[in-house]
Amino acid sequence: MSRTLTRRRTAAAVLTAALLVPLAACSSDDGGKKDTGGSPASGSASAAPRADLTVLAAASLTDVFKTAGAAYEKSHPGTKITFSFAGSQELVAQVSQGSPADVLVTADTKSMDKVKADTGTPAVIAKNRLVIATGEGNPFKVDELEDLADPKLKVVLAAPEVPAGKYSKQVLDQQKLTVKPVSQEPNVRAVLSKVELGEADAGLVYKTDAESAKDKVDAVEIPDDQNAIATYPAATLKDSENAGAAAAFVAWLASAEGQKILRDAGFQKP
Repeated sequence: MSRTLTRRRTAAAVLTAALLVPLAACSSDDGGKKDTGGSPASGSASAAPRADLTVLAAASLTDVFKTAGAAYEKSHPGTKITFSFAGSQELVAQVSQGSPADVLVTADTKSMDKVKADTGTPAVIAKNRLVIATGEGNPFKVDELEDLADPKLKVVLAAPEVPAGKYSKQVLDQQKLTVKPVSQEPNVRAVLSKVELGEADAGLVYKTDAESAKDKVDAVEIPDDQNAIATYPAATLKDSENAGAAAAFVAWLASAEGQKILRDAGFQKP
């Protein structure tokens, strides 16, 4: 074989190999829609698996998680997050019934504990506290918890099985107050809505809920020694088809970027 022919064949082989490398890379890329389940390296956007995530979250996280989700999608191209907000007890029921989802975030640890067989290890991402929400300008001059016992005052509370309802019962019982609500709502946002619409004179909500509607309601602070602290654990769901991406989102919520968004919305650090 001549040296010229040998050089030509060698050059052709090198060129073929060079062309096959990018083709192989393209063929292994599924467009970022399926998560391999690998763990993200140090939470970086490039390392985090891409996927369409469904996050079940407590109703009191509605506003802040919409902001957080937009920020996460921006820094993690290829990932889309769909939130489903409800009372924690409803979310737990959905998980128990096998509703497809990737992440669960509740407003108390007891709710999360009920589905511990279905989740990874929870991480507390934020805390909250109760305030008394009143109509704008506080027309009934509600100044303290004791005022809620006035039978002339229309008070609305979250239902006892809802975390906000449990916290409300805790603070009222501690003060030995008997409050007869005109209604008990399925989540804390429904309590806020009743006050906003003037269907109730006052209600117990989280501080962040009152802050989200500060142009429509006033917030009466409750002293620390009379208050309750709400804890928000987040966990991946074991049946998730996007395990790596779900874990990356939970880790991001605890990161400096995620924590800043939560702090800016009025949530307390874990």
